[in-house]
Amino acid sequence: MKSLELIVERIILSSRWLLVVFYLGLVAALALYGVSFIYKLYKVAIKVFSYDEADMILAMLGLIDAALVASLIVMVMISGYENFVSRFDESDGEVSFLGKLDSGSLKIKVASSIVAISSIHLLQIFLNTQHYSNQQLMWATIMHIAFVVSALMLGFLEQIMNRLKK
Repeated sequence: MKSLELIVERIILSSRWLLVVFYLGLVAALALYGVSFIYKLYKVAIKVFSYDEADMILAMLGLIDAALVASLIVMVMISGYENFVSRFDESDGEVSFLGKLDSGSLKIKVASSIVAISSIHLLQIFLNTQHYSNQQLMWATIMHIAFVVSALMLGFLEQIMNRLKK
């Protein structure tokens, strides 16, 4: 019976390597998103002299939004791999930031990134209010507030957990 238990435990522990497929998929998604970003940047560049100030601000917010989403993907890939699959080799010192994101701090960073992305979307909506109904504005604001409250609650819970660990 002990040998069967050992085999099951090894299979379960080895299954974490299946997550690599998801992380490699995120690498591919990041590359595709990079191509999309370059296209957006190209569209901004060719219209730079025809955009008025509001259009230029909206275009820049779109580029900032893309950078935040890309950073979020990288953060999830690196910390997910580190937390659930295997540690990175830190011998070269180039990756000194690795290993500093546990699952609790990752949740807070992801929530913070989502709030930042939501803030940019909400700002884009408010700069284009003529294209949105009052109901759409209300729901966008409510969703943003929900993201903010969720991030605050995650931070609060993480703080409680850290106190309990000490």
